[in-house]
Amino acid sequence: MFESLDPVVLARAQFAFTVSFHIIFPAFSIGLASFLAVLEALWLWTGREVFINLFNYWLKIFAIAFGMGVVSGIVMSYQFGTNWSVFSDKTGPVLGPLMAYEVLTAFFLEAGFLGVMLFGLKRVGPKLHFMATLMVAIGTLMSAFWILSANSWMHTPAGYAVNADGQFVAADWFKLIFNPSFPYRLVHMVLAAYLTTSLVVGAVGAYHLLKNSRQPGARMMFSMAMWMLMIVAPIQIFAGDLHGLNTLEHQPAKVMAMEGHYQSHPDGAPFILFGLPDQDAAVVRYALEIPKLSSLILKHSLDAPLAGLDTVPREDWPPVPITFWSFRIMVGLGLLMAALGFLGLWVRWRGRLYDSRPTHRFALMMGPAGFVAVLAGWVTTETGRQPFTVFGLLRTVDSVSPLAAPAVASSLIAFVIVYFAVFIAGTVYILRLMAHPPHHGEEGPPGETPARAAGITPAPAIATRRLG
Repeated sequence: MFESLDPVVLARAQFAFTVSFHIIFPAFSIGLASFLAVLEALWLWTGREVFINLFNYWLKIFAIAFGMGVVSGIVMSYQFGTNWSVFSDKTGPVLGPLMAYEVLTAFFLEAGFLGVMLFGLKRVGPKLHFMATLMVAIGTLMSAFWILSANSWMHTPAGYAVNADGQFVAADWFKLIFNPSFPYRLVHMVLAAYLTTSLVVGAVGAYHLLKNSRQPGARMMFSMAMWMLMIVAPIQIFAGDLHGLNTLEHQPAKVMAMEGHYQSHPDGAPFILFGLPDQDAAVVRYALEIPKLSSLILKHSLDAPLAGLDTVPREDWPPVPITFWSFRIMVGLGLLMAALGFLGLWVRWRGRLYDSRPTHRFALMMGPAGFVAVLAGWVTTETGRQPFTVFGLLRTVDSVSPLAAPAVASSLIAFVIVYFAVFIAGTVYILRLMAHPPHHGEEGPPGETPARAAGITPAPAIATRRLG
């Protein structure tokens, strides 16, 4: 039944499917862990019950998202030994230690303090509990550091040598870890995680404000989310521009695919807003263009020449249609995030933040946008690296295990069935938790209660502080 299928395509599809499920959970948990640390810090600083209520409300959601991310990550990693054994053999001396560093630092830090964070408020006291929350938040960021360092090395390999067995080995660990694209990708991903969390928090707050605009927890989470969007979305646009310039320097074919530039433009390249890339004919059909704008964005000059894919061997072309459209989805959603942030600032200035129903509906619709943008960004960068697993050095077709198509297809079908069953159930449960507003005396996962359970009675002078 599956004999006629390409095992390389099936192996890529399986990895794309599992990593697409996995990446949305770390993207959410990285931002949510930092949000929880901020909420607990604000509770300790102000003594206001609304912050510990929100902390306990989102802690339950974090616990589920974190667990689903761990499970999906473990399953995903097995594929390196099953479907990608040649890749694992060639890159193991480089990527293996980076993954080990992630486990020894980030994962151990998260695992060591997660139990205290989830179950320890009454047992260890508020200050030590806050330290545990802070360590979990730092652990999620350290995890992003090592994972993105490893992935970035695959895009911009540096600091390596090749031994007699054809394996990549470390020649300079500093250059290898801090490879040319790593700083840009780390900043871009962390900001994306914060935006993803802000959009979810804002959507939940907007949902409850639409039902009751006087609900204090909904007011606070919506206000904090709008501040975060207004500040971070423009920074993300700027960081994305720097990341694009770095990609142009080190992976020009990826940028050519993102821009849809099959042909070179010696006197200024247009920015193609929309169109239908035709890979066989090497043309973007029905293109809607803005003349010279691509040269202005990428070279900061209207007449700057830009090379096209006609300067790249055909066998090294990325799949332009997928890369082209995923890039536009990511950018379009990023602009909508910035628009929502500034709309929130506008209605806040007018004193309508908590009763502007159009703003709340917009925020509610944008709730999933961060996840979609993260997936679109991942598709852009990974398909843009093709046809290589290690850019310019190791081709994808030379990285797979010697497996027949039926073996890969059967495991792919099993993953699809299990993932949809398990993760749809988990997502439905998270949505059910979000459907209930945070309330007075909100309990955490094990029955933790807010301030009085920890033995804290805020001073009246402190408790009267307010945040916008």
